Amino acid sequence: MTLQGVSIIGSRRGQGSNSAGKSINPTNNEVIDPDYAAVTPEELDMAASLAAEAFKTYRDTSGEKKAEFLRAIASNIEACIEDLVVRMPLETGLPEMRVRGESGRTCGQLRMFADLVEEGSWVDARIDRAQLDRQPLPKVDTRSMLRPLGPVAVFAASNFPLAFSTAGGDTASALAAGCPVIVKAHSSHLGTAEIVGLAIQKAVADCALPEGIFSLVYGSGRRVGQALVSHPAIKAVGFTGSYTGGRNLMDLAAARPEPIPVYAEMSAINPVVILPEAAAANGATLAEGLFGSLTLGVGQFCTNPGLVFIHVDAVEGIAVKLGELVSASSSGTMLNSSICQAYGAGLERLKNHAQVQILAEGLCGDQGNQAIPTVFQTTAADFISSGNLTEEVFGPATLLVTYTSDEELIRSFRSLGGQLTASLHGTNSELAEHVRLARVLEDRAGRVVFNGFPTGVEVCASMVHGGPFPSTSDGRSTSVGTMAIGRFTRAVCYQDCPDVILPDELKDANPAGIQRSEV
Repeated sequence: MTLQGVSIIGSRRGQGSNSAGKSINPTNNEVIDPDYAAVTPEELDMAASLAAEAFKTYRDTSGEKKAEFLRAIASNIEACIEDLVVRMPLETGLPEMRVRGESGRTCGQLRMFADLVEEGSWVDARIDRAQLDRQPLPKVDTRSMLRPLGPVAVFAASNFPLAFSTAGGDTASALAAGCPVIVKAHSSHLGTAEIVGLAIQKAVADCALPEGIFSLVYGSGRRVGQALVSHPAIKAVGFTGSYTGGRNLMDLAAARPEPIPVYAEMSAINPVVILPEAAAANGATLAEGLFGSLTLGVGQFCTNPGLVFIHVDAVEGIAVKLGELVSASSSGTMLNSSICQAYGAGLERLKNHAQVQILAEGLCGDQGNQAIPTVFQTTAADFISSGNLTEEVFGPATLLVTYTSDEELIRSFRSLGGQLTASLHGTNSELAEHVRLARVLEDRAGRVVFNGFPTGVEVCASMVHGGPFPSTSDGRSTSVGTMAIGRFTRAVCYQDCPDVILPDELKDANPAGIQRSEV
């Protein structure tokens, strides 16, 4: 595929002349053609205007038609997989197996939402019929359901070029809800974004849908991102990235004349607790599992464990084995130089901390942007008193914290902010004795994992990938799983509404054929 290096504005291509830069191969820092043109203010306004116009009809598109569209996107991505296998590793340093695996997840979640909207009951249709003879006052007819918000701005993530980017979970759930999408491409994988963007553009045309349902724009995160979030046509934002970036978007959206919701996934250290009996019985196995979770994807998954609590009397076996594994490990190439520099700064911060010791570190390779697996250790007392050991170090690093009592462990957890995950390892008897601890973990995380490690997010109806602030901007939401569709909707009630005006899901004859709550 020949890449043009310009934005996708509905059914057209951008014509901007200012450079948005080229992708850079993180393994050798070589630049990769083409040079991408930044979207112009006029093109961005056109994309937003087209999205607003498309929303007028797309909001009422049937579940069957939206399902056809989502499945067409998935099929088009599969059709260009060989182009992705060539381009994505150059831009990210990720291996072919990761490209194919992430492509499968991306297409799988598109088809998951297709099944959801085709069945249709997700709209939560509720009908309370009128009771004109009710005393002392008649009861009116009220009917409610979830309706789409409007055009959504999606910011592609650096660490998942497919599954959390152009056609990722935010885009899939917004399109499923009936919302047009404008994607801001990430500067690390510009070509990957264009390949996927063209697959979506083709699906829009093939399904005879309004062109403004999808656009893809290039440019600086600050200029283009701020303009996009500030545009009055945009009604919600999906973001995966740093705390600083997410917080800036939240503040910008809140300061608009019409504030809009920002669903931002930002920062998490995903604490793990290993109880004493489990440590004694399975120390070596737990150390191996922890090492695998820590180093998976060069530690660049949002669920890598950055904090591990182990009782002081049970830590030695796990610490020794984990140290051996880390010391024998090699560094890996990070996704880009900015992430690598931030990781290096995080390591230096911990190395220079008076209450923290290095337990083990791996070997450094000879390619560019290398992240060295590193394990640090401290005590719960120092962890609590220092107050500055809870900042995420994005990469293959973790901090072992030894605690002396359950009360000290609980105090440590209560010093943490919100997390995407929290994991608890214990024997059956230990878990039964630690219900209080499990509730504390529940207060801090969106997903509580028992006798497992947090990396690996199953894309399914019950998954929650979100958590209390600052892991996400709104702990009531998830960016993975079918519940994600709810982020881009609002409840609307129709009182004594003529049947001809009602959405199909609420009409007396139920032409949508969905399950409804009726009284």
